[in-house]
Amino acid sequence: MNPLYLGCIADDFTGATDLANNLVRAGMRVLQTIGVPEEPLATEVDAVVVALKSRTLPAADAVSQSLAALHWLQAQGAQQIYFKYCSTFDSTAKGNIGPVTEALMNALKTDFTIATPAFPDNHRTVFKGNLFVGEVLLNESGMQNHPLTPMTDPNLVRVLQAQVRRAKVGLIDYKVVAQGAHAVRARIAQLRTEGVGIAIVDAISNNDLLRLGPALKDLPLVTAGSGLAIGLPANFGLKPSSHSSKLPPARGLQAIVSGSCSLATNRQVVAFTKTGRPTLAVDALRVAAGVDVVGEALAWAEPLLAGGPVLVYSTADVSLVKSVQGQLGVQEAGAMLERTIAAIARGLVERGVRQLVVAGGETSGACVQALDITQMKIGGQIDPGVPWCHAACAAAGGEGLHLTLKSGNFGSDDFFTQAFTHLT
Repeated sequence: MNPLYLGCIADDFTGATDLANNLVRAGMRVLQTIGVPEEPLATEVDAVVVALKSRTLPAADAVSQSLAALHWLQAQGAQQIYFKYCSTFDSTAKGNIGPVTEALMNALKTDFTIATPAFPDNHRTVFKGNLFVGEVLLNESGMQNHPLTPMTDPNLVRVLQAQVRRAKVGLIDYKVVAQGAHAVRARIAQLRTEGVGIAIVDAISNNDLLRLGPALKDLPLVTAGSGLAIGLPANFGLKPSSHSSKLPPARGLQAIVSGSCSLATNRQVVAFTKTGRPTLAVDALRVAAGVDVVGEALAWAEPLLAGGPVLVYSTADVSLVKSVQGQLGVQEAGAMLERTIAAIARGLVERGVRQLVVAGGETSGACVQALDITQMKIGGQIDPGVPWCHAACAAAGGEGLHLTLKSGNFGSDDFFTQAFTHLT
């Protein structure tokens, strides 16, 4: 069996497919696992992405799960470890990006790594250590209102420094990156002499990420969003190839479930509604009151599925989300809706859906677990950071299921309709 070049640990399920998508586009054959596998790797691939649901866990739990993933990847012979987090760097004041990074550094016995959530294809750039979403700073992008991980400071050096205990956080700025791999390596050497253990890296274009890639070849650990993935496969002699993204032919019914409350997903719900296709909103307060909302949704969807895709969503604007959280509590409101959407997703698959779009990171995690999916083959890209995947699925009677897990902030406004055209 060929060597496993990259062993990747992702802190949520949509982020895992986002990363896998960029690796596939750069020529890697990629397998994504849901959670840490119990058995050795049995498929010949170039990279494995272990998808965890650890972004919003208590830091100690996130560290424990990430170390378990690391140990399994090391046992499979992974040559370099990649810790993947969201391109909006969203986390709480206590982590989990910092604690997990330090734990992985300790386990790998390395004194230095880098951090960059830059993903220019999705309008995420880092300039002088500050994270931009499009033309605005992170804290002006809507992420300041995230229900679980609000981001109020765009300066990643400050954000990460507050999360780590031992490492000093520094910066490799855009001027250094623009000079290429030699200059980046020299800057890394300088930062090490200054006691810096983690460096935020500027990147304002894909060219910056491609220049950065060769400079990181010898690091045991890299941490980043998915953007950095475009610059790493070449370190292992790989080039883009259409064979790496081939999936089985699609068939069966189509559906969309959405739990994300991001601005992008709200626009996608509106755009799909305007097409005249059937949509159903899930009322959180009715769920909390014990109404069988899952049964109602499935009874509504079943006669409509033969006519094309349907959408079931709990997506709402910020004011409504905060109102529900005020009545139910932040964590309980989120978990309750995730369980509800996941149960609806499973019911839809049991009724013949074989092409399923899921929107929202936490929602995707809940849905994949409800569908008992353990591994996914990564296929072609729909929009930057969002590929179609294929998985064996018990809820589908052992048949294959085409599945896409969309991060809440990703995708064009017409994503929910255009996704299915990519399969046909």
